[in-house]
Amino acid sequence: MTSPAEDPEFVLSDEKDASRYTLTRDGAVVSVLDYRDDGRTIVLTRAFTIPTFRGNGYAARVVAGAVADIAARGDREVDAVCWYVADWFDAHPEHAGLLRRRS
Repeated sequence: MTSPAEDPEFVLSDEKDASRYTLTRDGAVVSVLDYRDDGRTIVLTRAFTIPTFRGNGYAARVVAGAVADIAARGDREVDAVCWYVADWFDAHPEHAGLLRRRS
């Protein structure tokens, strides 16, 4: 998978077996985005940055990369359960079309 913002020191991976996206920098995991996938909707449940790496925007990078990956696949809606992910979508309304519509 390509790295967020095409920066070669960062690598975004979808670890399907663990149901999470990971962002690594120079080989070290810096941020994680957990999810559940039911085949129609990907529920983004928790964004987490390793404490020693906080304050560098890595959570935003992992969420942006995951959203780009989900959008590129084009076969899932997103349910933003994690407060951070919900705030990210509020700050990036251009991606609101991915969000699952609630009845």
